[in-house]
Amino acid sequence: MNRRELLILTAAAPGLAQNNSWKPKLFDAHQNETVVALTELIIPATDTPGAKAALVNRYIDLLLNDGPAGDRDRFMEGLAFLDGHAIRKHQQPFVRCTAAQQTAILEEFDKGSGSGNRFFRQAKQLTSRIYYATQIGYAELNKGGRVPSTYGCAHPEHKA
Repeated sequence: MNRRELLILTAAAPGLAQNNSWKPKLFDAHQNETVVALTELIIPATDTPGAKAALVNRYIDLLLNDGPAGDRDRFMEGLAFLDGHAIRKHQQPFVRCTAAQQTAILEEFDKGSGSGNRFFRQAKQLTSRIYYATQIGYAELNKGGRVPSTYGCAHPEHKA
């Protein structure tokens, strides 16, 4: 997915952010809870809102539900792998692990190879692309006036 497709998705789905009766199209309740926890670990709330506040899970659910079957299948298999790994290590699913255990699992996936690493890369990519396409993410990008008001050349001899 490119930036244009993501912008179209966010423009076409403004009700995701405002709808309190929202229900996932793809995820079951446990999977959605896991995605919320996972994305918040990837982009946590600090002095600005994180992925949870930006409702990244809702956009991931919509994107995967309506997107290519291969992306959906890889993500869903990765979610199952994440829970299986957490259960083997900590005798409980990822979302029930402590914050330290969750972070350790993701650090292990990030440094490793194989299924865990591929899933974590996909989750990070989706989370960051979606987060920075939301109003919250855009405000974070522009915090402190980082985004210039113009991209034109500032040299006087180049001004029209």
